[in-house]
Amino acid sequence: MLAGEEVIDKFPLVGIYGGTFDPIHYGHLRIAEELLDFTGLKRMIFVPSGAPRLRAAPAASRGHRAAMVQLAIQDNNRFALDEREINRPGISTTVQSLREYRCELGENTALCFVLGIDAFVKINHWSEWQALFNLCHLIVVGRPGFVSVDDEKNLPAAIRKEYSVRHAEDADDLARQPSGCIYTARTSLLEISASHIRSLISAGKSIRYLLPESVSEYIKSNRLYTGNL
Repeated sequence: MLAGEEVIDKFPLVGIYGGTFDPIHYGHLRIAEELLDFTGLKRMIFVPSGAPRLRAAPAASRGHRAAMVQLAIQDNNRFALDEREINRPGISTTVQSLREYRCELGENTALCFVLGIDAFVKINHWSEWQALFNLCHLIVVGRPGFVSVDDEKNLPAAIRKEYSVRHAEDADDLARQPSGCIYTARTSLLEISASHIRSLISAGKSIRYLLPESVSEYIKSNRLYTGNL
């Protein structure tokens, strides 16, 4: 963008944050908050997955994971929960949900799907992965211990090809078209993972300060993760 050039927000930005959220924690929430503040997103929609296609089944049930997300975001009016994948029978795919969003929100909204670098480097294994670029932008966020996409040699050849032509240098670029860009966001890298939280619970250790107290209390009252890593 040239100095003094005015950004025309032709396409309002809506964030779609998918994941198992097993459980949701401050790492997820902080990323969402920073993306809203620094990329121009109008809202962030959390979409807990139902039955993932490429990973093991979540430890907590669909209903419990959705309830924990709702508790975690209830005080933030820029966050919303969408249970479409929780309620969808069978295996759930991202491309299916994004097609639904595109139909619901129309062609004049820029959909921004948020995913971690660990997922992005394997995105070529997703169902109809190249169709995603006709439906949304990808916002890639870092994960502690994972490589950066800035060095393209870290990417598989198929993903490297797409990244080289779709990489957006500036978040402002996301508002100029409804889909098709890959933007690497610089967000806080909190050393928190859902798997570590589950391990702590299973071992009878404290999870205080890793996730909202309301979620911690829900986990405790429903005896979640006591025998699952």
